[in-house]
Amino acid sequence: MGQIYLIRHGQASFGSANYDQLSDLGQEQARLLGEWFANCKQEFHRVVVGGMQRHRQTAEACLAGLAHAAPANSEWVTDPGFNEYDHHEVLVRYRPEFDDPVAARRFFVETKNPRQAFQEIFQAAMARWMSGEHDADYSEPWPHFRQRCVAALERLVSSPGQSQSIAVFTSGGTIATLCQHLLGLQDRQVADLNWMLVNSAVTKLLYRPGRVTLSYLNNYSHLEWLGQPHTITYR
Repeated sequence: MGQIYLIRHGQASFGSANYDQLSDLGQEQARLLGEWFANCKQEFHRVVVGGMQRHRQTAEACLAGLAHAAPANSEWVTDPGFNEYDHHEVLVRYRPEFDDPVAARRFFVETKNPRQAFQEIFQAAMARWMSGEHDADYSEPWPHFRQRCVAALERLVSSPGQSQSIAVFTSGGTIATLCQHLLGLQDRQVADLNWMLVNSAVTKLLYRPGRVTLSYLNNYSHLEWLGQPHTITYR
């Protein structure tokens, strides 16, 4: 039976001009995951990376020191099917003022408990995106995103090598959507699950021809074991 490790990227640069890059803490989280894999003597036959910069940076930081975990003959594949949804578009279709970086910075400076307030706004933005009532407003409506994620998983499962261990470096929305597919969750539960996924956490799937099952979800033992409390982040 094969194993797929869905790895959420390390903390990205929230609030910066370029969100799609790891923060210093995100680099540390990925490195700690690599150290954890090394201690577990984990080996990967293949490494799959989403098409985003933060995915590849997480993979590189995680696997940099793991000669035995990612041997030289490991196959690295980039598959944009594992990319995240466009969180900026989802947000500004609900709150257009956040398209202005100055207005966004003002919100975080002037709002009490800005992270909590932002989470509430983004949850409402997600509900709008997933409602199906405004699909024409989005370059990738929710049903298309869901179909893209599932198709990426199906490509991986049907590719050669049925009993391999595969590392997939991806994003929280993608992981939550794949869990919905496997567990039959409601759309509203996808957003709730997305919020609880920890940066650099691992979700493990087991697969064989015609069947994929969830083994464990949102494992961040590497941060609890090797890191400090500040290394456990959700955004």
